[in-house]
Amino acid sequence: EVQLVESGGGLVQAGGSLRLSCVVSGFTFDEYVIGWFRQAPGKEREGVSAISSVDDSTYYADSVKGRFSISRDNAKNTVYLQMNSLKPEDTAVYYCNAINLRSTYWGQGTQVTVSS
Repeated sequence: EVQLVESGGGLVQAGGSLRLSCVVSGFTFDEYVIGWFRQAPGKEREGVSAISSVDDSTYYADSVKGRFSISRDNAKNTVYLQMNSLKPEDTAVYYCNAINLRSTYWGQGTQVTVSS
């Protein structure tokens, strides 16, 4: 059974930090690009960050560059999203995504709320 389980969300004040984790199982972790998406109320889901399985190259949306950092631990089948200098506009449900040419999988999401 494929599972992507996110954790680490919560309520934080503006300027604070959170670290999200995504633990995956049921597929070959290092054959997938793993990414984080977010969806705020009334808005479309948007890509936040991603990390390659080939060379650990990374992608960041302009809105989070310099504040967020993604990393992966293939031994633990886990991807992390370190979020620093959080802003109220970062408030959203954050979803973990795994994708390759054959398949794509989603987690259930974790809520991040940043108070001003």
